[in-house]
Amino acid sequence: MVARNEGNLIFLTLYIIGVTYTFTKMIESIDDKIKFIFEKEVVDEQLKDKDLQNDIGISFRLSPSYFIDELKELSVSIENKSQNLALYVDWDNCSLVVEYNKQSRRVIRKSPDVTRDLGVPQSPSLIAPTKTLSAAVTAEDVFKLDELTKTYQVNTPLINISALEKSPVKAQRLLFQDFIDGKKQLKFSLQLVLRISELRVGLAPGENKPPMCIIDCPFTIKKLPWYYAMPWNRKR
Repeated sequence: MVARNEGNLIFLTLYIIGVTYTFTKMIESIDDKIKFIFEKEVVDEQLKDKDLQNDIGISFRLSPSYFIDELKELSVSIENKSQNLALYVDWDNCSLVVEYNKQSRRVIRKSPDVTRDLGVPQSPSLIAPTKTLSAAVTAEDVFKLDELTKTYQVNTPLINISALEKSPVKAQRLLFQDFIDGKKQLKFSLQLVLRISELRVGLAPGENKPPMCIIDCPFTIKKLPWYYAMPWNRKR
């Protein structure tokens, strides 16, 4: 009887060790995971204020979670819901603004072709009535020239969170630690410059100048807690 109890105790101990090890590894696997949240209701309110809620739709495709510094571009979809309006996206006047350093960065619409010159003007994208434009965009300063191929490659994350940890500015180092501890969130926004023109048969080019509107698309970045690794929380 004593031997059986000792065997059960050993089995129970090994089981607890195994569960503890698995649980610890699960916590470690989520320790550096973050989530990007698109504040869609803010964008919808802006469109409503401009009486464009029935003409324009804006959305982003994001994964449920990312490793820190994993995200290098945003996948945006802009829908022209109207029946008679031409919608243009003026890429060269769009910007990406990071709140913690108030930096405004030039937006680059990524092309399937190799990028050899970042200085060339970007042609506006036309979105015809009832059509949707999907594009990958990033910031100009994430590119670095590859000396071997003489092309520009994405070299740094869109929001360089890790850089805060080694920043010479003490406030940014403290912000990084507060972010990792889940005490603070980071914010940035993509400012889209849109031009709208009514389609008119026989209109001379340039005669009808489309009005311009700026739609601020805000994002919040938050550190995911360890319990996000639990199966019932993975899709949250």
